[in-house]
Amino acid sequence: MKDVKSVFRNFEKKIRQASWFDDSWDIYNRGDYFQLYKTNWFNENQGGIHFETFIEAPQLKQKEFPICMHAEEDCPAQQEFIDKFLDIEGKRIKSWKGYQTIGKGYHICKRTLPLNFKNLEQRLYEEFNRLRQLEAGVDSVLRSI
Repeated sequence: MKDVKSVFRNFEKKIRQASWFDDSWDIYNRGDYFQLYKTNWFNENQGGIHFETFIEAPQLKQKEFPICMHAEEDCPAQQEFIDKFLDIEGKRIKSWKGYQTIGKGYHICKRTLPLNFKNLEQRLYEEFNRLRQLEAGVDSVLRSI
């Protein structure tokens, strides 16, 4: 079994080298848990708006893992944010293969992927690069609330 921490380290390097990654983005990488977010998304304590994945013991056992977008308790007007965000971006998210919108609690959307370590860093990069396209929608809704 491949080391998840090493996969996430390589994935983080790949994101930091992306043409779009600049000082307005930040990463929280705990080794088996990973978040990507903009610095104005109220995520300083990992409880704001972020894109997230994790591969911990339950995911290893089930051989699948999630790719998610969350707006947690540090997000101002949390439910209003989620509702407005899904109003403008829900159709796009649903058009992406395997993604479902949720809109309850802090869950905005989710995709579950099979856990296969072959090309895992590249697959993670592709998914987070897709989610990153939601940046303008997040910023627009944050300005409106």
